[in-house]
Amino acid sequence: MAWKVCQVVLRLRSPMHIGQIKLGNIQRTRPYVTGRVLWGALTQRLVRDTTPPGTPATDSNLYKDTGKWVHDNLAFTYLFPTIHQDGTVDLWPWEEGFGPRFLSTYASTALTYPQQSAAEGTLHEVECIVPNTLDEGCPVYLSGYVFARQDAPDWQSALNRLQLGGERGYGWGQVATEEVREWDIEQPLFGWYTLQPDAWPPVLRATEGARLVAHALAADYSNDVGQVHRAVSGISGPVEPLVGRETCSAGRFGEQVSRARICYIPGSQVTTRDFACFIGPYGIWEALSQ
Repeated sequence: MAWKVCQVVLRLRSPMHIGQIKLGNIQRTRPYVTGRVLWGALTQRLVRDTTPPGTPATDSNLYKDTGKWVHDNLAFTYLFPTIHQDGTVDLWPWEEGFGPRFLSTYASTALTYPQQSAAEGTLHEVECIVPNTLDEGCPVYLSGYVFARQDAPDWQSALNRLQLGGERGYGWGQVATEEVREWDIEQPLFGWYTLQPDAWPPVLRATEGARLVAHALAADYSNDVGQVHRAVSGISGPVEPLVGRETCSAGRFGEQVSRARICYIPGSQVTTRDFACFIGPYGIWEALSQ
């Protein structure tokens, strides 16, 4: 087989914020790590690991080339919080009880000087996934799968020094590798999805009743070079526009907003007996070619 799949279990070491929407003064977090966030963190870490000591890792072309390499050689599922060290997920974000166990908020404000008081209109709360559960204080792990082509250089060593999501300047999003184990492709992923051997990008199949564990395209869209990405059929659930910040052609980091992809959200339900899709860029699921 031209690739292998590994189950990745990361220990969350600090609060983690995966940006979603803002409601009032609360910045909401997604209750999982998207493929785009994992792709960005790996790209950043690999660039910094390969930059010679004493050389600033500020060349946007390095990030662009490394990001393309990650797209070409690695594919991801989303990562989900769990209290189980072996990576078993038994409480999903769409199930009752997830929030009281894994989600909290931190309040902060900007100060005005010399009054040493809160600046007007700056009080806000940032929601986060906590490193220890709120109910029993158990360590929190992030569990998912990484698909790597045979010629992919060492990506596992980068996992131990990743920072995922936002608020990284405050030390948020730090993780450490708990375990990376090669996965038997005969075993279903997350208990629902089987793999098609020798297909790249990875092809997933499931039966009726399975839950989506990533975003899946609900409408076709064309990227900047005219490639058409097809919507996945046989899914029932809410949809949302999925966007992210990208580095513009002038090299200014995060200044450009990506084209929106209309997607079914994780937790949506498969409604067909012969569901099939492949894992596209940023871990988004797409329909197989006709």
